[in-house]
Amino acid sequence: MATIHTNSIREELARIKAEFAAQTKANKISSESSMLIKSLIMLLELVFSIFLEKTTRKTNRNSSKPSSQTGKDNTSINKRNSNGKGKVEDVISANNSRTVITDITLPVNACFDCGESLEKIEASGSERRTRIDIVFEKTIEHFDAEIKQCPRCHETTKAEFPEGMHGKLQYGNGLKAFVIHLIVSQMVAINRVKKMVIAMIGKRLSEATLLDFVLRLHLALEGWERQAKDILLAQPTMHVDETSIKVNRKNYWIHVHAGGNITLKLLHPKRGNDAIVDNGIITRYNGCIIHDCWASYLSYTQCTHGLCGSHLLRELTFIFDSNQYKWAKAMKHLLQLACRKVSKSKSKKLTKNNYKNLQKRYRTILTCGEKEMPKILTKSKNKNGKIAKSDAHNLWERLKKYEDAVLRFARDPNVPFTNNRAEQDLRMAKVKQKVSGCFRSEIYAKAYCRISSYLQTMANKGINPLIAIQMALNREIGALAGE
Repeated sequence: MATIHTNSIREELARIKAEFAAQTKANKISSESSMLIKSLIMLLELVFSIFLEKTTRKTNRNSSKPSSQTGKDNTSINKRNSNGKGKVEDVISANNSRTVITDITLPVNACFDCGESLEKIEASGSERRTRIDIVFEKTIEHFDAEIKQCPRCHETTKAEFPEGMHGKLQYGNGLKAFVIHLIVSQMVAINRVKKMVIAMIGKRLSEATLLDFVLRLHLALEGWERQAKDILLAQPTMHVDETSIKVNRKNYWIHVHAGGNITLKLLHPKRGNDAIVDNGIITRYNGCIIHDCWASYLSYTQCTHGLCGSHLLRELTFIFDSNQYKWAKAMKHLLQLACRKVSKSKSKKLTKNNYKNLQKRYRTILTCGEKEMPKILTKSKNKNGKIAKSDAHNLWERLKKYEDAVLRFARDPNVPFTNNRAEQDLRMAKVKQKVSGCFRSEIYAKAYCRISSYLQTMANKGINPLIAIQMALNREIGALAGE
């Protein structure tokens, strides 16, 4: 009687299949028994496939789990220049800040050796040393509006205050930009922001005042958000993704749309088609959307689709880790090879012949995969619901059905291999939830999405966030909304 070796279930099953085939060939098994044994073997293969997937540990290497919950991610296409330090910040953005430059010439009046006067001698050169510093300077402007009485009609007339001076005490846009930047971009807690403001200006601002600064910028960016939507609709490709976030202990969703220099995040209580319709971007878009093969995105056929290669590579890695399927390893190698060829080509796409060869190899691998995996049991007419399938079968069917979307990066230079742009734009929202917790109300969650979208867009253009916030508060962002 055959025994199951716990250290190699699949090898033992292969041995049993080979022995059964030999017995069948030698006519030692009746046709009725052969049919029954074949059904049992098919069932065992399917059970083993699902069992091995369930027992294989998922990490950021073979699944979409974030690196914060797993170890280091080693699935990068190009590992040579990867140092694990994240995105390199654009230093040019600092040049958009207001800078006071002072050139000071240090004269030489006399020779240090003999004391001879050098005042009339022309300098042969100079050596420069630079000091960069921040001056903590609080500016206070008092506006005294004169009040006069007309000697003719005896009416009293008072001078008009400048725009924005609505009350006895007002705070300037520089202070507001500093506070908003701390709260939204740096994710500093409100209490800590209050302490920093006290250290800078010597006044204690209430939490309501600080949050009012955020809401003012939120309202000031309403027109920018409308323009951003129009710009996104004109882009050839658009990255889309979504992530959950807590608002007053309820689960909301942030939907990101990114294309060109524009990043736009919208909040909605739902994730699916209702949110897409209410956001009103994908429903009007005619270009190519890059995503992770979510069904709600694929339901829109007026636009083309490109699937994220990083997601596919991780899934293929998991399929090979769990079941050692050769087709998964071959498909992963093929996609990586195609990605490298596209990135090295000047046109950022494959030639027609190379693309046809890619298609041929792609389909051959899927054909081999169909033979390698166990067959799916047919559903009885009297039973409802879906047939249980392994992750390997689901991925194989997805690769077969959406071949055009999977390989679009190889023939369209505007379509990238991954959807990393959208995932990177959403990453800070998850960091904010971990650092600051959930939002207390929906209005502040919407304000965070709009303001962070604006600041990410301005950062893509190389504009300092503090200057960008001041320009928005001063209503000076019309020229910055475009590409």
